[in-house]
Amino acid sequence: MDNFLALFGEYDVLGAFLVNIELTLWSALFSLVLGVVLVMMRISPISSLRAVAGGYVELFKNMPLTIIMVFMVLGAYAQLKLTFSDTFATNFFWLAVTGLSLYTAAFVCEALRSGINTVPLGQAEAARALGLNFMQSAGLIILPQAFRGSVAPLGNTLIALLKNSTVAAAASVSTETSSLMSEMIEFHADAIIEIFLIFAIGYVILIIPIGILTTYLSNKLAVRR
Repeated sequence: MDNFLALFGEYDVLGAFLVNIELTLWSALFSLVLGVVLVMMRISPISSLRAVAGGYVELFKNMPLTIIMVFMVLGAYAQLKLTFSDTFATNFFWLAVTGLSLYTAAFVCEALRSGINTVPLGQAEAARALGLNFMQSAGLIILPQAFRGSVAPLGNTLIALLKNSTVAAAASVSTETSSLMSEMIEFHADAIIEIFLIFAIGYVILIIPIGILTTYLSNKLAVRR
């Protein structure tokens, strides 16, 4: 117990977890927006849009997240001069958010597409019979039901995003949990077990409520056929 208290007193563990939570929330927001755009393209009647969205999803689903994060620093920042702020820490925070959002959007798209597959074909046919165009039928009829049918996979994607936020260290975010854990182990090698338990328990505390909530919402919002 003394080791735990000493580590908490010396290092800002809660602050590191807060950084990961902020990374997760911002990335979840942007990836949701991009994921909705992608899934609309994937079900679009325009073949070129379907091809572009399908290529994006396949590319990012099969690309390691670490490579994306390294590209954000060495490619987008160093070569393309992409900056979000004059402050070093803030700039790399948003570079990490960008990388996480681009990566996660592919999985959000697939989660929503699985929800769309639960919507009966007759719903789209009825929308067309009423004179609704593609955007209207997708936005008013299909997507609302798809969201209800994809709560569980979206929840799993959010959990994966929270765990993936630890890869932000590859984008030079030095205040998040994986960076802090490496620093703690470097200077307190005799307390590896305590350090491991701190971060393992921390993520369990964050992830279990998300799983419980998404399971509840999935059952609550399920469309009864």
